This record gives sequence, C-alpha cells and structure tokens, in this order.
Amino acid sequence: MFLNRNFWVFMGSGLIVSVAYIDPGNWGTNIGGGSAFNYDLLWVIWMASGMAMLFQYLSGKIGIAGYSLPDLVRLRLKNRKLILLYWFFAELVILATDLAEFLGIVVALKLLFGIPMIWGTYIALFDVLLILILSQKRFRILEQAFIIFVGIVGFAFLYEVIVTKPDFASVLLHSIKPILNSETAFIAVGIIGATVMPHALFVHSWLIKNKVVDLNLRDRELARKYHLFDNIFSLSIAGLINAAMLIMAAAAFYGTGSEVGTLEDAYVTLMPFFGNFAAIMFAVALLSAGIASSVTGALSGQAVMDGLTDFKLPLWMRRLITRFINIIPLTIAIYLGFEPLDVLVYSQVILSLLIPLPLIPIIYFSAKKSIMGELVNKKVTTFFALLFGVVILAFNGYLLYSIFPL
Repeated sequence: MFLNRNFWVFMGSGLIVSVAYIDPGNWGTNIGGGSAFNYDLLWVIWMASGMAMLFQYLSGKIGIAGYSLPDLVRLRLKNRKLILLYWFFAELVILATDLAEFLGIVVALKLLFGIPMIWGTYIALFDVLLILILSQKRFRILEQAFIIFVGIVGFAFLYEVIVTKPDFASVLLHSIKPILNSETAFIAVGIIGATVMPHALFVHSWLIKNKVVDLNLRDRELARKYHLFDNIFSLSIAGLINAAMLIMAAAAFYGTGSEVGTLEDAYVTLMPFFGNFAAIMFAVALLSAGIASSVTGALSGQAVMDGLTDFKLPLWMRRLITRFINIIPLTIAIYLGFEPLDVLVYSQVILSLLIPLPLIPIIYFSAKKSIMGELVNKKVTTFFALLFGVVILAFNGYLLYSIFPL
C-alpha cells in the first residue's frame, strides 16, 4: 500500500480536517483546563480524540460510497422547505465556527504586532484569500499548505512542552486515570464540545468524495484502507497537539499563582517564566491555527452549499461573505469591551446545540447497506458510534445546562 502512488496522493484530506481539532476553541479549553486543574483532564483529550476519529472515519466512508453527507440529507428530506431549514442551521454551524477562527487570528495579530483588535478584524478578512486562489485549479497545493500550518503548530507546542519541563509520570498517570468532579466537569465538557466539530463532519465526506473521483479509485475497499490510515495518522497528530496544549499549560501555569483566563494571559505569563521566544512561538502557532481552521471552515461551507442547494458561489466569495457577516458581532463585542474568550465560549455553545445536525445522519447513513454497499458499518462499529454519540450529546447537554440552567 505504501509503495502505491495513489496512496500518497490520497493523503491530505485528513490533515485538512485535523485542524478543526486544534483551532482557537480548543486552545481556550485546553489551556484553561491545564492551568486550573493540572494534568487531571488529559484523559478527556484522549477520549474525545478517539471518538472524533471514529466519526470522521464514518464521514469519509460516506464519501467513498459516492456521496457527501449534505447530498444524503438532501435526498432523504426531499421536501424543499425542510432542506432549506436544514441548510439554514448548517450555515449557522459555519458562521459559529468561523467566528472562533476569526477571533483567534485577531488575537494573534494583536499579540505579535500590537495591532488593535478592531483593525485586526478587517485585516483578517483577507487571511485565506491567497490560499484559496492558489487552490482553485490544484487542490493539492492547499493540502501541502496544511502540512506547513499543522507543522508550525506542532513544532511550537513541542517546543513549549520541552521548555516547560512537565512531570511525565503525572502525564502518563492522568492519561489513563479518569478524574471528573463538579469543578472539572465544565472544562471537560468544553474539551469534548470543542473536539467533535459539526463542520469537520460535514466536510470530510465531501473531500473524500472528490478525492476518489479525481483519482478514479474504483476499488472501494482499497480507498477505505487509504482513508483509514490518513484519518488515524492525521487525527493522531491533532490529538497529540491538543494534549501538548494542556500539558504545557499545566507545567507552565498550574500552581504559579498567575491567573490564566485568556489567550493573552497565557502569552504574557509565558514571557517572564520561559522567555520571549516561547511567547512568540505561542502567538505564531495561534495565528497558524486560526488561518488553517478558517480554510477548513470555508471548505465546509462549500460542501454544505453544494450538497443542499443549487446555488453556486466561488470559494473565495463564500469566505468574504462569511467574514463580512462575522465582522458585525465581533466589532460590536470589541467596542463594548467583551472579553474575546467569552465570545469564543458562546460560539462553542452554538456548535454544541447544532452537533446533532451531522452526527445523527452520519450514524444513520453509514449503517444502511442500501447506501453504503460493501462499506456498510459492522455491527460493532455502529454500536460504538451510537455509544459515542450518546456520550457526546450528554456532555454537550450538560454544558448547555451549566450555562443556561432551567
């Protein structure tokens, strides 16, 4: 398999999806968890990464079967009003996702260059245009760009872990020892809610569907094997980066007496303890994560529009429309003095509410032989998909109840 040229060309879709798991929303929950509770929630990251890996695998299998998830939803609903209603909520997913990525870029620009956040919102309008223009004719260029983005984030947190010198015995212990109580539950729910992302589930099937067509891969079982490796490899990297965020925060901030409640707090606190370079690497990684995850969000919007509607817009135009819409709430929040991390949390709440949109159809469609053919889930796969789905919905429900108690 590894000597086959098609295998190496197939690789890349998992990397594009993986940045959804290291976006600014994850930064907030992971850094908050590490600074407040040491290594206690490391097990949650491994659990959430495993569940996300399964659902992304199922989404990609739908693509190998010749569909995108929005395609199947449209075929199933049939009624135009229901399809448009579903599309409306799916677009809310894209907007809420982009708001988090947008905010991450704006904060990174402020940390690196001292650019006021209000000006950063307008600069960030053009963050992905160059990449999207380059990728219009050769999608492979975009996949290669993601190697750079993920590499920057990965290198930055590898460096942060090295310089902060964590207690590796505690890291190992808390990777396998579940600890959950009334104090840690909120952050634990936030970690899971920021890991299994609706837009990533939408886009993976669309990416794989197009990949199979472009490569003319008629052997579905071979394509499934390629996808399985790509999915495990890429999301394992994302899981390791997520874990590195929490480990760094625990080693650098826990027990120091320094309150780390925002991304800016983390940046400022790193400087005196670990030097300017550690702080700069932190900000550069945040910028890279924001830009890369914004591209994934734009592709998700394209997948949703292509599958659910007859509307046709160039990818760069979708990006501008989404950004212009999100400028309004972000500008208002900045002028009113809202803490950026609070805006980030509310965007994650919206995503928590909307996770059933892709999650339930993925479990349903991937288990139907009439749609999947020989790629249909094994019974054990469907069992774990249902189990993980219930766990994710329960955790997200708890998050919403914690914020908006009855």
